Amino acid sequence: MLTINDKDFERLYKFIHQNYGIDLSKKRQLIVGRLSNTILSMGFSSFQEYIDHLINNKKPEDLELMLNKLTTNYTFFMREGAHFEYFTNTILPYLVETKKDRVLSIWSAGCSSGEEPYTISMLLKEFFGSKASLWDTRVLATDISQNALVAATNAVYDEDSLKELSPAWKKKYFIPVGEPGTYTVTPEIKSNVIFRTFNLMDPIKFRLKFDVIFCRNVMIYFDQATKEALVNRFFNASNPGGYLLIGHSENLSKTATPYKYLMPATYRKV
Repeated sequence: MLTINDKDFERLYKFIHQNYGIDLSKKRQLIVGRLSNTILSMGFSSFQEYIDHLINNKKPEDLELMLNKLTTNYTFFMREGAHFEYFTNTILPYLVETKKDRVLSIWSAGCSSGEEPYTISMLLKEFFGSKASLWDTRVLATDISQNALVAATNAVYDEDSLKELSPAWKKKYFIPVGEPGTYTVTPEIKSNVIFRTFNLMDPIKFRLKFDVIFCRNVMIYFDQATKEALVNRFFNASNPGGYLLIGHSENLSKTATPYKYLMPATYRKV
């Protein structure tokens, strides 16, 4: 395994923080452990050579590989189910009552391999039923990782990803493909999600403001200043009455956030 000196460690974590908002300033061992083999396989003999290459060339595929090695993409359908209950029982009835144009604007920010936005799409189908065609319920799903977006677009999942779903939902919304225990989502669920590349450090300039923003288990990588700046951008991109749902292991400063705290991991623009 390679070693990294103080200077190169600082160069790397500052480069990552500046470009992606991810704070790895206390993750020296993680960086060494997860990148050493990659660096050697790319033909570099030291962290210094590798970091020089990253900073000077900024090749998208190399940056992508680094981010994939350093961040965790573990997720599954219906993860943190309390949010989805609240979405179904409280948020959607409110939106049906107030959205006279019948256009819902929902964003899965940091969607990883697609389980979250597809779960949202299934919940929308369940809620609206035969009236779904009367509404624009398309879900915007974004991630900085091209690998994650390819996986999300392919929409092929194993049994572990489906472990929180009922047998009825598995039968209704999934189709077996390939090897036993492998599934894809049905076309009607898949077509209701729009995937886009987006870096959460960039200005938010989508056409519509959002009724609901899911950004769960993404900000765990951000320091407080980066997190607060992102939440302010979310707030400005939210409709009045809009909701922000974050991961249950995450928290926002109640004094710093412009959103109103409703309950753990659930906030609203009022």
